[in-house]
Amino acid sequence: MPSNRPANAPQPSPWLGHPLDPNPSPDPTASFISFIEYLRWMRAPATPFKDGAKVDLVHQAEAKANYGARLQVLNARIKRIAGEKNTFQVTCPWRIRVGGAKGPESMLLPAFDHLGIPYIPSSTLRGVARTQAIRELMRKHNLSWEEADKAVAPWLGHLEAEDKDSAGKVIFLDAYPVPTRPQRQGDPDNSKTGGLAVDIANNIWKWNGQNLEYSPNPNLFFSLKQATFLIGLRKGPGCTDEMLAQVKEWLIRGLEQGVGSQVNTGYGRLIQTGKTLSQYKGEFLRLPFELEGQLIHGRQVVNWRPDRNRYDNKSIAEVRPVAFKNMLRYWFRTFALGVLPVKQVQEWEGQLFGAITPQQKHGWIHVDLLKGRVTQPEPELNQAGRGNPAGQQEGILILSLSEECHNHASKENQKAVQKLFRNLTWMLFHLGGIGQGARRPCYSRQDRGRAPWWRGSTLIPNSEDSFWNLPESVEEFQKLFQKRLRGFIEPCL
Repeated sequence: MPSNRPANAPQPSPWLGHPLDPNPSPDPTASFISFIEYLRWMRAPATPFKDGAKVDLVHQAEAKANYGARLQVLNARIKRIAGEKNTFQVTCPWRIRVGGAKGPESMLLPAFDHLGIPYIPSSTLRGVARTQAIRELMRKHNLSWEEADKAVAPWLGHLEAEDKDSAGKVIFLDAYPVPTRPQRQGDPDNSKTGGLAVDIANNIWKWNGQNLEYSPNPNLFFSLKQATFLIGLRKGPGCTDEMLAQVKEWLIRGLEQGVGSQVNTGYGRLIQTGKTLSQYKGEFLRLPFELEGQLIHGRQVVNWRPDRNRYDNKSIAEVRPVAFKNMLRYWFRTFALGVLPVKQVQEWEGQLFGAITPQQKHGWIHVDLLKGRVTQPEPELNQAGRGNPAGQQEGILILSLSEECHNHASKENQKAVQKLFRNLTWMLFHLGGIGQGARRPCYSRQDRGRAPWWRGSTLIPNSEDSFWNLPESVEEFQKLFQKRLRGFIEPCL
């Protein structure tokens, strides 16, 4: 029977196809925002391949960019202005997105300077240092926020302070990525992009009034992955060496807590390069883990299939803390709705995990991952992948109390939150997996005629703590499950 599929169908161009320039080829040294402006103005408004072409184009923006020479110039400028001894580097263990704007098709873009290079504005760094200083003075001297805000005036200024303290004594410079060698195979070349990478957000479950709706909604955006930034400070009028050193300490400790958006979801932590944090502030759970089966995925890339006249999507495996936070949120709703009114579940969910509506809340829980990596790629979705082992990932899950929790929750409530999340994490590990195969155990499909050759995911805690052990029999598991469920419910009541 003859096929209606065209043979060798040409790949659709992601560009608009203007007669004077039907297939633009932006210079790789052009700014990031210039490439995005092409995305805004040069794409066809509606084609059957619009979504695939969009993915193709943002991948080009990531893969073909080369800002290395410009980043070297910007880093050299920071060193000249601040001086070598007043500069230091900080590295993001995972991803960071600071500031930015809504780009074409509502795509979120990171902050970029007037030449289109991603950076951290000096005003953001100053705000981080000031906020950290205020928090520390509040705890040390038992001050209110307003009192502590005025108390930092000798270092960082205040409009209501005396003339000599009305302006800050330290000058903050804009921070730019350091062009470094690639840190992980498959990620963008940091020596060219500074870490600029395609990212994805997918709000699968959302509240509609008092009901939960399942509606996957993947959205592409850009963040910086495993970027290293050069920070520069300079003494201003009236600043002493001691003042500069104190502000630098505040800034370093503030950056460790996170900067930019989604700081409670693994984004934005910046650690002084060469330094390792043995423990995060407020940390109460650190759990090494393995994942087997269908993996946690981040963004997708597309591949044009001329024989089928379509784009094929391929998901890129990535150990993402946001995946753990979303599954913790899912299981919190599942169990809390069994014992609490819907309105109270919504309120507590926002308080614990953070929320935008109906009222913006920062959230009491930080979710981070360390040393996340793919140890065994998933089998290819073709006959060549049949017989290959299931995919595997590993990492270290870290839960900690946020500054919001430290500042506004009583000691009793902090202990209750820790108990709730310890038991909730047990549920996450032992009642289902995570990522594409969530809520079913890993099992083989290698006797089937077509891929995927493995389905589901098995999440394994690697801990000597008996808390994470599982009993041998179903009856014993039932008793242990009831015990963990009580451990979750008691803090809620």
